[in-house]
Amino acid sequence: MANYEMQESNLPNEEGRKVLFPRMVIRHQVGLDAIARTVSYASTFTPGDIKGLVIALADEMARLMGEGNSVKIDGIGTFTPSLGLREGVERESGEEGDSRRNAASICVDNIHFRAEKDFVAKTGMNCDLQRSKGKFRRSSQHFSPQERLQRALDFLDTHPFLTVADYCKLTGLLRDTAARELRRWREDPETGIHSVGRGSHKVYVKRDGK
Repeated sequence: MANYEMQESNLPNEEGRKVLFPRMVIRHQVGLDAIARTVSYASTFTPGDIKGLVIALADEMARLMGEGNSVKIDGIGTFTPSLGLREGVERESGEEGDSRRNAASICVDNIHFRAEKDFVAKTGMNCDLQRSKGKFRRSSQHFSPQERLQRALDFLDTHPFLTVADYCKLTGLLRDTAARELRRWREDPETGIHSVGRGSHKVYVKRDGK
């Protein structure tokens, strides 16, 4: 059973009135260990076999995308790499006489995922919704600052970096508020949050030693 709540949209409708939209309440993040154990019950593979296969698949996907390919996994979706500038590198203006960015200034900074329609439909078939019993609150009030910081750190335990958009999804904060809070986390070494990149290419990572 999954819960949903009605969250207030950040943008008004055509009449200028606030509207509500359904949002699934994410209980927790399920890791590979748990998935491997569940899948092993219905197959002849051990959890170790399954984990090894997934790790090998991830390595091969990374190699293929690193060579300039997108990767389609039938039944799941398509993964496509995107590029950004390395930390400290100024954006190229394109104006005559301005310096140009070379390959050493550019890196893979994200991987975009587009789910297959059948995957979305299958997820819907497994989704039995009920409305959350909690009263509606603005999304930014769902978690305390320390809870939001912990959610960011938990995310970085399983992901190489965190974007402002990721943090919005994790915490429910509006984009400008999320960006300001991430900057505050970055400025305090005790939070364990650091940033790389600049401007629209800035992402957040775990600080070394944290």
